[in-house]
Amino acid sequence: MSAHTPVDPVALTADLVRCNSVTPAEGGALVLLEKLLSGAGFDCTRVDRGGIANLYARWGRKGSNRSFGFNGHTDVVPVGDAAAWTHDPFGAEIVDGWLYGRGATDMKSGVAAFAAAAVDFVRETPPDGAVILAITGDEEADAEDGTVALLDWMATQGEAMSVCLVGEPTCPETFGQAMKIGRRGSLTAWFTAEGVQGHSAYPHRAKNPVTALVRLMDRLASHELDRGTDHFDASTLAITTIDTGNPATNVIPAISRGTVNIRFNDLHSGASLTDWLSAEAAKVQAETGVKIALRVSISGESFLTPPGALSALVAKAVKAETGLEPELSTSGGTSDARFVKDHCPVVEFGLVGKTMHAVDERVEVDQIRKLKAVYSRVLRDYFA
Repeated sequence: MSAHTPVDPVALTADLVRCNSVTPAEGGALVLLEKLLSGAGFDCTRVDRGGIANLYARWGRKGSNRSFGFNGHTDVVPVGDAAAWTHDPFGAEIVDGWLYGRGATDMKSGVAAFAAAAVDFVRETPPDGAVILAITGDEEADAEDGTVALLDWMATQGEAMSVCLVGEPTCPETFGQAMKIGRRGSLTAWFTAEGVQGHSAYPHRAKNPVTALVRLMDRLASHELDRGTDHFDASTLAITTIDTGNPATNVIPAISRGTVNIRFNDLHSGASLTDWLSAEAAKVQAETGVKIALRVSISGESFLTPPGALSALVAKAVKAETGLEPELSTSGGTSDARFVKDHCPVVEFGLVGKTMHAVDERVEVDQIRKLKAVYSRVLRDYFA
C-alpha cells in the first residue's frame, strides 16, 4: 500500500483559478504546477517565448519508446464586467457543489485533473515509459508562442510524445457525452471594396462599393461549400460584419469593408478556400468595376485522428468511469490540438463546457473528481 496522499484535483483547480492568468499573464499558475510536478519527480523546463510563459514537464527517461502526453492551457479570457459576476472571478468559491471562477471550466480544471492523475500514477505505479505535460499560457490569444513554442522546443531537444490527450471541455450537456477526434479548420477573410465617391442623385457618376460588396457577400453566403463527410458536419460560412461608416444619406461612399468566417471540414484547405474567395471577388470586380482587395488569415486547418487505438483507449476509460459511450465528435471551434496533430496522434476529452468564457463560469466539483478518474484510468491502461 502506497503512503502517498492522492492529489486533490478540486483543491488544485481552486489554487489555479486564484491565479489571475488572463492572457498573456502567467499569474503564478505555471509556477504552482511546476512546484507540484517537480516535487513528484518530473523534469520541468520553462519554455517561454515572445513574452508567453509555457511549461514542459516529463517524468521518465527522455526518448522513451512509450510516452503519453497531455496538452492544456492555464491562460484565461478576460472576466468582462466583474460587477456582473455573482462570485469573485478569481476567488474559486465553492457554492452548492459548484466551483466558480474564470478558467474553472476552460480549462484549469482539466489541467488540474491530469496533473493530479499523473502525479499519483508515477508515484504509485511508475510506468515503463514517460508521462509528459505540455502546458501553455497562450491558447486564448494568438497562440503563436504557446503550444507552437513548446513543440518547436521539443523538436530541438529530441523530446517527443507518442500520443497526446488535450484536456479542453468536450461535452455539450453531460460529462462523458463526447470526445474530439478532430476539429474543423477556421479561416477569416477581410474584403475591401474601393469604388468612386459621388452624389446619390447621380449614381452613374460614381462606382458604389457597397453594391459590389453586398453582391459578393450574398454569393459567398448562398454558396453550398459541401454537405459534410463521414466525420464532419457541413462547412459553414458566416458574414460577421459589413462596415462602411458613411453618415451621409446623399453620398455614395468610396470604400466599404466586409468580413466572413469559414469553419471548414476535411474536404477543403485554407489554400483552396482562399483561391475560391479570390475568384469570387475577381468576378464581382469585373462585373462592377469596383476594386476588391482580399486579406486572409487561417487560424487552423481541419484535421482528423481516425478512430483507432488512441480514441478507443480514451473511450474505454470514459465508459468505465461514467457508463457512457462518448460520441467521436469534430464539432466546435479550434483548439491547440490543431498544432499537436503534426507531432503525434491526438484526441481531446474534458468536462462539460456550457459555462466557458461566460459570466459566473463554473464547474461541478464532482465532475473534476470524475475527470481525474478518467485520466488516471487512461494512464493505467496505456502503460498496462
